[in-house]
Amino acid sequence: MLRYLNVKSRQRSELVDITERVQEVLAEAGAKSGICYVFVPHTTAGITVNEGADPSVQVDILMGLERLVPRDAGYQHQEGNSDAHIKSTMTGSSLYLPYDEGRLVLGTWQSVFFCEFDGPRHRRVGLSLMENA
Repeated sequence: MLRYLNVKSRQRSELVDITERVQEVLAEAGAKSGICYVFVPHTTAGITVNEGADPSVQVDILMGLERLVPRDAGYQHQEGNSDAHIKSTMTGSSLYLPYDEGRLVLGTWQSVFFCEFDGPRHRRVGLSLMENA
């Protein structure tokens, strides 16, 4: 089963918490126990798991990535979004998330974040559920 979430970013760089939306897909599918494969089919966006309780962590992550990979650093790519491509590579484009009894298995403070690096845009996140036998 493959499902897609639509995500609308509002800023050039932002982390969008999609935890509850992933959880809703599990509930709608009647998922029991297995692995949820999450895939971002975009070259200037990514996916990560990190703290969702304190929004300042998200700000710090984005600031840290900007310090490591500044927007204007003399890149060769002519579209002006090379930093977004590099940040996407750093965060990655997919995750495997376990679920049990129909619920994501995450740590107390963990959330699932869609990482936008070239917004604002309309994006998609693919979800594939692999149930345990």
